[in-house]
Amino acid sequence: MSKLTDINYIKGVLSRHGFTFSKALGQNFLVNPTVCPKMSEMCGADENTGVIEIGPGAGVLTNELAQRSYKVVAVELDKRLLPVLAETLSEHRNVTVINDDAMKLDFHKLIREEFPDSEVVICANLPYYITSPILMRLLEERLPVKAITVMVQKEAADRICALPGTRASGAISAAVHYYCEPEMLFRVSPGSFIPAPKVESAVIRLNILKEPPITAADEKLFFKEKLFFKVVRASFLQRRKTLSNSLSAGLSKPKAEINEALAKAGIPANARAEEMTMQQFADITAALYCGI
Repeated sequence: MSKLTDINYIKGVLSRHGFTFSKALGQNFLVNPTVCPKMSEMCGADENTGVIEIGPGAGVLTNELAQRSYKVVAVELDKRLLPVLAETLSEHRNVTVINDDAMKLDFHKLIREEFPDSEVVICANLPYYITSPILMRLLEERLPVKAITVMVQKEAADRICALPGTRASGAISAAVHYYCEPEMLFRVSPGSFIPAPKVESAVIRLNILKEPPITAADEKLFFKEKLFFKVVRASFLQRRKTLSNSLSAGLSKPKAEINEALAKAGIPANARAEEMTMQQFADITAALYCGI
């Protein structure tokens, strides 16, 4: 059994290197010896698949990924963790640790250089504060990866996985469902981390789609200029208000223009954002920006 399953060993390594947790970086390290093997298996890591891990922490999950995958590249922002990871991952010759910011890193270049001839998956225990920005960056980059498996706050997982057109859905739900099929895998208790967060977490997998699930009137306008996502965000800007009011405020357009577009799309002005399907958001975008 790996010594990395011993929380006292992990605490000892961190202490020996003078490491203290940073609230600003949202550091809660995954140390549960049962969660990490399960997460590494369900992310799709195997002997033919490379793994990019974001935020390896003390390397507990990295250790499991390295045992399943032929190669792991771990991206860690906090340079204080580099000596920690050098110690905890010393037995693995198939792990490369990069000290970089995942919000700025050129992932396309990384994949070309590190995984030129293999399939790739992404696996991460994400800090809660950066969940939406990092997920949207990874998805919008259209990276050549099979799936993205992440640990996030349970509340965020519910919203991400919610089907557009349901009460639980939000702007992130529609954006995510454009790029992938999200899947809730399992819940994780606060005691699985050091330090323990105050909320429950969950592991989700985003299975990347080859084709978008909606018909776009104008691909360039919709997606290269991100008008579809602009409409989605504006729709959920004021959840308690009608779609007409939210769009008018969020897009800075006269309410009459918004109502005309909604009518063209066959949507009542008093409808609400959480009632809209992906295709209806596309139809609204087309009516507003494509003259359809």
